[in-house]
Amino acid sequence: MIVPYYSVIGGWVMKYLFTFISGNALEAADNGGFFSNFIGYDAGSLSSTIFSFNGPTPWFILFVLATTIVVIFGVEKGIEKASRIMMPILAILAVVIAIYSLTIPGAMQGLKYYILPDFSQFSVSTVLGAMGQMFYSMSLAMGIMITYGSYVKPEVDLNKAVNQIEIFDTGVALLAGAMIIPAVYVFSGTEGMSAGPSLMFVSLPKVFAAMGKAGTFVGILFFVTAIFATLTSCISVLESITANCMEIFHSGRKKTVLVLAVIYLAASAIIALGYSIFYFEVQLPNGSAAQLLDIMDYVSNSVMMPFIALLSTILIGWVMTPDYVIDEMQRNGETFRRKKLYRVMIRYVAPVMMLVLFLQSTGILA
Repeated sequence: MIVPYYSVIGGWVMKYLFTFISGNALEAADNGGFFSNFIGYDAGSLSSTIFSFNGPTPWFILFVLATTIVVIFGVEKGIEKASRIMMPILAILAVVIAIYSLTIPGAMQGLKYYILPDFSQFSVSTVLGAMGQMFYSMSLAMGIMITYGSYVKPEVDLNKAVNQIEIFDTGVALLAGAMIIPAVYVFSGTEGMSAGPSLMFVSLPKVFAAMGKAGTFVGILFFVTAIFATLTSCISVLESITANCMEIFHSGRKKTVLVLAVIYLAASAIIALGYSIFYFEVQLPNGSAAQLLDIMDYVSNSVMMPFIALLSTILIGWVMTPDYVIDEMQRNGETFRRKKLYRVMIRYVAPVMMLVLFLQSTGILA
């Protein structure tokens, strides 16, 4: 469910990168008109709409092809090699943009807005929203972690690996905020802090346009960073599905990836045209209006992830027992220092939290 709509968003990023590289940054900063016309592009016929670069379809096809090529080459020659190139570049670009963002006059006020907590805005829904974001950020309750975990060599210290994931995930998240929030605050105020696609595809292009000539360069850097981020994420998801299909159907990697690519191209085309030819709107249980892409995001992120996480905590906490994981963490003689805390969390705290998150996300718990 994630790959089709993620590919569509990846295509949006590619379109914006091309727009900035071609020197049309001001065109992309027209207060949402450019974005609306792009995702809702309708040439009058299905074939004309699909093959026009004024619409989203050719762009997500490019994104799917890039993802497919990397996964075809496998873990070592494809994913590891791509990640070794893309991830350091992504981190460097993020640092460069963050530094530039913080040098803008007035950016320190934006940094305070970002860093300092406002307890008047604090609520249970805020915490649950942060938990939902954490699922995506760390790939919790998804096949990605299980698939990549199966590739880990026996001699790897899992305790050290977990610590690295915690540090880097949190660090990159803070860096991403420093890269975006202060600049948006300076040029658009708190009104520009809208969630979802409008922040990335409406508010930020306005910010880049307001920076003058430097804004085009910063915009290019930002969307290159975003391309790397979306590609690495989509590669991870596709690899998880590929690995499972290869095991279930006893098929080769190349054939499996190509078949999956065809399926996802078809599914992504329907979602990409969900703002034009296939447009319809429904109300989600959380009260928000949704199109095809929003529905896919809601079902996967807000329903399936917390529900599967709940089942996972029951499986590990009560069926397999926590010793199953603790023994794995200590397989090379290392000490799992958090094992007492882990027992309590996986058995008692996490199941309750996941149940509450699931009930809240589905609208059962208002």
